Amino acid sequence: MKEHNWIKIALTPFSWVYGLITSLRNLGYDFQLFASKKPSQFVISIGNLTVGGTGKTPVTEYLTSLFSGKTPTAILSRGYGRKTNGFVLATATSTPAEIGDEPMQYFLKFNPDVLVAVCENRFHGAEHIALAAPEKQLLLLDDAFQHRAIARDINLLLNDFQRPFYQDLPFPAGRLRETRTGAGRADAIIVTKAPARLSETDKKRVIQEIQKYSKREAPVFFSFIEYGAAESYAEGPVSLKKVKMAAGIANPLPFAAHLRARFDVTEEVVFRDHHNYTPADVEELIKNLKNDTFVVTTEKDMVKLKPLVEALGAAGKFAYIPVKVSFGNDTERFHEWIFKQTGHLFQAER
Repeated sequence: MKEHNWIKIALTPFSWVYGLITSLRNLGYDFQLFASKKPSQFVISIGNLTVGGTGKTPVTEYLTSLFSGKTPTAILSRGYGRKTNGFVLATATSTPAEIGDEPMQYFLKFNPDVLVAVCENRFHGAEHIALAAPEKQLLLLDDAFQHRAIARDINLLLNDFQRPFYQDLPFPAGRLRETRTGAGRADAIIVTKAPARLSETDKKRVIQEIQKYSKREAPVFFSFIEYGAAESYAEGPVSLKKVKMAAGIANPLPFAAHLRARFDVTEEVVFRDHHNYTPADVEELIKNLKNDTFVVTTEKDMVKLKPLVEALGAAGKFAYIPVKVSFGNDTERFHEWIFKQTGHLFQAER
């Protein structure tokens, strides 16, 4: 622990420099020295101040489910980890290598009702979507809080309850992409991965810490992760007892804790976030795997692993745990707020 603290102290001056650079960049946008263009769609950005693992994917899926039945919706992502460049529209032949694992997950879950695309330049991506599908009135930007070249109508900031931005530092001493003051751009803050039963006292404490940096009028909502029943890679529910965990996500600790609490976990294999799986990885995962044991992954990992697993005829030995976000007691308040901001797009069902 002491060694870790010394490393953090040694890196802190570099964090000051990095924070200064990002602050100057933000000032450039604030004073319109840098252009921020508004596309034709109504834009909701979902992002964070922290590098990875704040729950953007389930929140994006939550909003997609909430809106897609009411107004034509599109999702635009950078497509992190893909091997392509520029604008790519997700189709039935797309692969995670072409569009990224999270966009692939969105496409598999919401196609054909929702258009999914990737582009490093979000404004250019929005223009391409407007040309390809002008009926898409709502555009959800996945992980675009720092992508200020595209103007947005609603800026949602996610704050991981376990790793709050207000206790962190900019890179490299910490995990922040910019200084804490960036929270001032948020129209609302969603606290993610909170305990399902969180006392009002603890909520008030978190809100007070957030409001040291956010706009006073920006509401704070609390959400938590709900894990679904295990699904087999061969499709359909599956009963699990002994499991071997495999995960390539930014923060695998909550997933590991969920598995330990419910199953006999024989081994935990952790890959880096957005890991590009290979047939050799699959062979290693099933090596010496006992008949009563399943390899269990996240849904994000399943998107990339499933084709490899099926090619080796091992789909029956793999399962994944789907997740979704729940706003619990804040559900009605969050819906009321978000529908008030988007009411001109559709008649909200209350």
